[in-house]
Amino acid sequence: MEIYLIRHTETICEKGICYGQSDVNIAEPFDSLFENILSQLPPEALIFSSPLKRCVILAKHIQENIRAISFLQDDRLKEMNFGDWELKPWNDIPPEQLNPWMEDFVNIQVSNGESFVELHERVGDFLTEQKTKKINSPVIIVTHAGIIRSFLCHQSGLPLKDAFQNKVDFGEVIKIDF
Repeated sequence: MEIYLIRHTETICEKGICYGQSDVNIAEPFDSLFENILSQLPPEALIFSSPLKRCVILAKHIQENIRAISFLQDDRLKEMNFGDWELKPWNDIPPEQLNPWMEDFVNIQVSNGESFVELHERVGDFLTEQKTKKINSPVIIVTHAGIIRSFLCHQSGLPLKDAFQNKVDFGEVIKIDF
């Protein structure tokens, strides 16, 4: 299965703000960024998107500019749920909460949120479902850095604790064969 993983473009959030599943908007202007992304995509594909607007805006633009076989939003493609930390500056998160998570983000669940292993299980569930469909067309997935890192761990067998070795820039397109 040929998959194009696309991270949304930059958001309106200031640097240093934790915004996992918060539904924040993307920064404008984004037209030239979208055109650059389109230039890297196949002319026809199935499109999946996180339902968060920072992804949907880009996914709909792609849908309007290629032959979209289908377009589906899927909650499993949302960024990590940072629970009580959502929309807080990272520097304002109490060290007694942040430090243990930083030491083991894979297994430690954020208060009222999730751990990276839980995110990874969501991605695995999504992948398993797609594999059973025996998809022959290219697949475009517009999503978030955490989800893309999880996909890359699934594909390469990279341990989750090393997921951040995979740098994923805003607006980046990563093609994988899965």
